[in-house]
Formats: sequence, structure tokens, C-alpha cells
Amino acid sequence: MALVRPQASIVQSLLALPPAIRVRTFSILHRPRPAYEGHVPLTFIERSGLAIGSAIGALKNPHRHDLIASLGEATAQPYFISRLRRAMLASPTGRRILRDKPRITSQTMPLEQLRKLPENTVGRQYAAWLDREGVTPDTRDAVRYIDDPEEAYVMQRYRETHDFTHAITGLPVIIEGELAVKAFEAANTLLPMTALSLFALVRLKPAERKRFFGIYGPWAIRNGLRAEEVVNVYWEEELETDCDVLRARLGIEAPPDLREIRKKEKEQKKAAKDKQRVATETV
Repeated sequence: MALVRPQASIVQSLLALPPAIRVRTFSILHRPRPAYEGHVPLTFIERSGLAIGSAIGALKNPHRHDLIASLGEATAQPYFISRLRRAMLASPTGRRILRDKPRITSQTMPLEQLRKLPENTVGRQYAAWLDREGVTPDTRDAVRYIDDPEEAYVMQRYRETHDFTHAITGLPVIIEGELAVKAFEAANTLLPMTALSLFALVRLKPAERKRFFGIYGPWAIRNGLRAEEVVNVYWEEELETDCDVLRARLGIEAPPDLREIRKKEKEQKKAAKDKQRVATETV
């Protein structure tokens, strides 16, 4: 009786299985089908390369939002985006958001109506912030590299609601304000990209870096850790809520006005220069 090689027997057994349950290796040459429109499945090596390349590129040019978005997606898996999804599932409001899957765009946000709301409402502050900074709700990139469709939505939701965090805190999109918001989000969401963004601190001037570590960094960590997870805020239902009321409900204290601080510092520097010039001319 002829002996059958064990290896040949295993191969024959696998080939005998229906195609749907055969083991298929995920490689560059064989990729699973996209799980949603725009999805790009990546191998571990590709994901690592994307993370490293995006991090280097974003550090060189912090205005490359596409690189920052890619960095966020590449570093969010396998744990951090799943943790954020579980946090939403643990919240009644978070579960409603996951069920409804609302999107924040120029079509879904009635900006003209928001501009007419009372001064300190969330919607009025959001619209005013967009106008002041010259941005729109459509500037956020679509998620591509998160494999699970619902986790991809969680990342998209975080991305699209980022501007509301700016609006209720009053922090501008200049690099100082952006870093303060990222530090807050790092403590609040635990997403690695938000913490990695803080490497941009090296780009700050000495006075700006001192201000961050003395004022805005401590504010961000303190409030991010103690506040409710902002990903569970159904912003579309809070547009007419007073910002002070919402911050109090979430456990967020308003940070010092960064624009006002910078304005006063410029005025002080100008006054000092004028005083020195007058003294020089007098001599």
C-alpha cells in the first residue's frame, strides 16, 4: 500500500474545502475586497510604512492634512479605534450616533441659520469659528485605511467633529491652538495620532513653547482626562445649546484666550521697542 506524504495530504484536504472557507493569506498579491467605498486594505508592513512616512512628512509640513489623516488611521489599529468604538457603545448617545451615522458637511450643517443663533450658542460659535479661520466642514479627508466599517465611521466622526472642539474652546487653528486641541484629544480619546502630533512642539518659538507648557499643555491634559468623551456628543442636537452649559456638562473649563494673550504680548513688545527708540533718540 503506497504511503501518502503528509504535506500532500494537507494540500489535498485544503483544496477539497469550499472556496469560501479556504485559508487565503493576506499579501500584496492577494488582498481582501474593500469593506466599504474607498477602503484600502493594508498588510502590517504597509501599515507600518504608511505610519512612518506620514509621521515624517507631517512633521516637515504640519499643513499636510492628508498625511495627518493617514498617520491617524495607520496608528489607530488594532486597539485604539476599537477602544473608542467601545466607549461609544457604552454611551446611550454614542450608540445613537453609531446607529444614525450622521455626517458633518456643508450640506448637513445649515451655516446661514447657525450664524443667526444667539451669540454664545454652540452653532453660532461653530459657524463664527469656521468664518474666522477660513475653513469649511468639507475639509476633512475620507477614511481609507481602517478595516472595520463601523470603526471607520468612528474615525470619520472624530475627524469631522474636531472643529466643534475648537469652537467650544475658542482655540484657533494656528499651531499653538492646534497643539492644545491635540493634547486635549490625546488625553480624551487616547488616539496615538493626537499624541504624535505634539512632536510639532519643536516648531514653536521659545515664547510659544513656554506658553504651551505653562498654560495650554496643563489645561489640555487636565481637561481631557476628566471630561466626558467628546466623541459621544451628538453635536447636531447641541447647536442651540449655550457653550458654557455644554462645557459644564462635559466637564471642560474654558482655556485662556490665546488670541488675546498673543495680542497683548505683541503690544507689549511694540511698546518696549518704541520706548527704546525714544530713549535712543533722546541720547
